[in-house]
Amino acid sequence: MSQVGAPRGRTCSRTIRSVALLTSGVLALPVLAACTSDGDERSKAPAAAQDVGPAARDRIADGGTLRWAVDTVPTTLNTFQADADAATSRIAGAVLPSLFTLDKTGRPQRNPDYLESAKIIEREPKQIVLYKLNQQAVWSDGRELGAADFVAQWRALSGKDSAYWTARNAGYERIQKIERGANDLEVRVTFNKPYADWRALFSPLYPKDVMGAPNSFNDGARAKLKATAGPFQLKEMDRADREITLVRNPRWWGARPKLDTIVLSAVPRDKRAAALAAGTLDLAEIDSPVAERITQARHNKGGAGPQTGAGPASGARGPVAGTTAASASPSSAEEDGSDEEKAEAARESREKKTRALAKYAKEQRGLGGYVVRKSLEPAFTQLALNGETGPLADERVRRAVARALDRKKLAEAVLKPLGLPANPPGSHLALAGQHAYADSSDALGDQNTREAQALLADAGWTPGGAVKKDDGTKAGSEADADKKKDKDKERDKEKDENGSETSGTSGTDKKKEEKKEDKEADAKDSGSGSASDSDSASDEGAYIVGDNKPGRGAPLSETGSRVIAPAAVGQARWLDDADVNAQDRQPGGMAGAYAPGGTAAPSAGSASPSTTSSASTSASASPSTSASPLPGPLGKNGKPLTLRFVLPSGPGSEQLRTVGQKIARMLDRIGIRTEITKVADANYFKDHVASGDYDLALYSWPATAYPATDGRPIYAKPVPASDGSLLVEQNYTRVGTDHINQLFDQAASELDEKAARDLLRRADARIWAAAGSIPLYQRPQLVAAKPAVANAGAFAFAAPRYEDIGFKDPAKSGPEQPQKSAGAKETAGATQSSEASPKESPEASPKESADGTGNDTGNDSGNESAGESDEQ
Repeated sequence: MSQVGAPRGRTCSRTIRSVALLTSGVLALPVLAACTSDGDERSKAPAAAQDVGPAARDRIADGGTLRWAVDTVPTTLNTFQADADAATSRIAGAVLPSLFTLDKTGRPQRNPDYLESAKIIEREPKQIVLYKLNQQAVWSDGRELGAADFVAQWRALSGKDSAYWTARNAGYERIQKIERGANDLEVRVTFNKPYADWRALFSPLYPKDVMGAPNSFNDGARAKLKATAGPFQLKEMDRADREITLVRNPRWWGARPKLDTIVLSAVPRDKRAAALAAGTLDLAEIDSPVAERITQARHNKGGAGPQTGAGPASGARGPVAGTTAASASPSSAEEDGSDEEKAEAARESREKKTRALAKYAKEQRGLGGYVVRKSLEPAFTQLALNGETGPLADERVRRAVARALDRKKLAEAVLKPLGLPANPPGSHLALAGQHAYADSSDALGDQNTREAQALLADAGWTPGGAVKKDDGTKAGSEADADKKKDKDKERDKEKDENGSETSGTSGTDKKKEEKKEDKEADAKDSGSGSASDSDSASDEGAYIVGDNKPGRGAPLSETGSRVIAPAAVGQARWLDDADVNAQDRQPGGMAGAYAPGGTAAPSAGSASPSTTSSASTSASASPSTSASPLPGPLGKNGKPLTLRFVLPSGPGSEQLRTVGQKIARMLDRIGIRTEITKVADANYFKDHVASGDYDLALYSWPATAYPATDGRPIYAKPVPASDGSLLVEQNYTRVGTDHINQLFDQAASELDEKAARDLLRRADARIWAAAGSIPLYQRPQLVAAKPAVANAGAFAFAAPRYEDIGFKDPAKSGPEQPQKSAGAKETAGATQSSEASPKESPEASPKESADGTGNDTGNDSGNESAGESDEQ
């Protein structure tokens, strides 16, 4: 296991993707392709629809101020610096040029507000891209956008000048030169080597005043911007009041923004319910407990308010959860006056509950004025397995962990209560609905307890392996033979006494017993018991640091740590050893990227009793995929197979902890013990995940339109640095192969889109097989909105069109018939907004929320396909 406070490896800043938040030489190799068809996978896996309260521009009122919650006031307005965050990106999207924006399927589309065209005009001997700028595009100081801005940004981000404190520069280092074209509106970019993701460059585009010198880049754009060129411009960033104010840009040449002002208010997640109840916000991302409160408030709207003790589940109930009529009535002690102190305490308690109830009821009345808009966030949560040292350095153990997980159950636990599609992601590099998506999880294999046990046995982890033998004890086959003789003698003796075998171990009976054990274990995992039983791992299988519960193993010191979210697994296909490239052999692991059959798993009867199993495969599973839970933990060379599972302890991380406990039960079933260590949210990521101080962890990665560029630093094989440390970039699992690196490099240089997608799918198959990162589920995206807010909410993949956001005009309200987005029909039932209520107007109908695009609100209007006309 990893040791606390022993960071191993360092990251580099070639390119940075924010965890959980979106920021942002070819060798001949044997083919290991993903088991997918060559067709377009999007039709099979539609994207979740947007839920933004769509409305055409002519139905939106002119003017108004939108109060939109953000997590913090950003420390910088420069998205290319290391401390840029989601608020930085939101401001940049409203005030700076984005040459390409994402559509509803997460595919980049040319932005006609800035570009008349952009395409590759030469491929040999050098790739040349010609940008033709919109002649109306100007900076807020009146200067036209031009080649000088492109040149300044390239030089700042090329990585050649260390005076620029850049956090990411991927793609810019491939540029050889930038020059003016036939006129001031044309920019020619020549690459020194082909770059498939060229559309990722120059978005956002900063003015040369920011990018032209190191001082202005490093410090000049942290609190203000000298010039902007978006539908809005920055008026003020007030750190005292924690607000950023954006106003209409008077020089904007595109469609006039509907709103006068956008105020971005920094409101922490745990304070948003109160802020919404007070009516100080119009739009805010929220967690599921707050969404439940809003849903409950709308159900109770017009009635007598929430019933005592009947609020939404979990944390949604508020401070009066569990209050009953009995608890609010005078006790016999009060009436009799037998104990004045107890009576006084009871009265104070009752008054406190009454005040809390009144406060909660008032908040619920305020929350009833909002609707919940929901979709799937373009990000997935994964289980990360640290493969640097310890048991998980053996890829057979990592594969066993992955094969023990029922990803479908985990996804359903998170998404099903929200009415969202609960399909585990099949790719690390794209999500369902994206053009590059293909399910490659079969490279690892689906959930299979028997195979997981076989892999562990093949790696030498066996029942009883954790028991240290005395010096005089016989070892190996000799000791086993003696035990067998003793058992045979006992059986013969029983036969003589009873005249028959008493154990009844026929093959048929044995299978029945296994199925019975599976059903019993399944009942535990499916929540048939109490809520506490279903949400926590067994005390014997998992030791939880910070919880005062008995457990096995010494408690680990509780240092800080900071998490974010998880990911998914699949079905299997076997390859002969000859089909596997030598590059994919790792020390201590099996050959190849695909899981081997492994040796037979030890029978339950031969294992020594110890830990009680608390996770199970489906009761209906066939004997080939189901196996009896091991009656004890596994071990090798006198050491138990125990993994340290680090989870965040903060109030907003309940979902991750619940998922972590379910995973612990699933691992318990195959004999792997987990020690759950709860750490402070503020330290979770930096001190544990990034430093390698964990065995198992949960965090999320955002989806990207440019997987060849953004995926490489996350999944590339770490390499030794000149100082002897390990250069991990963003591969915090420390798991990778040379072949994965080469496939990424090939894909980044492949200008044929279909060929590039094929290379990425092959890379994804290798990533699955290496079993360092197991995608579990796509994160839910929940947004509280005033019903009148239009074209804003759960955006899913698409970039917001800030000029189209506003408030619906009551004088122009009426039913609309928006065109459904691709895949909306399949997911409409799961993504309907809670806006629709029988007493509400048709403008908040489920049809509109299922479509999520509305008329004239998307990026598709006037945009050309990035893979068609822009590149021909």
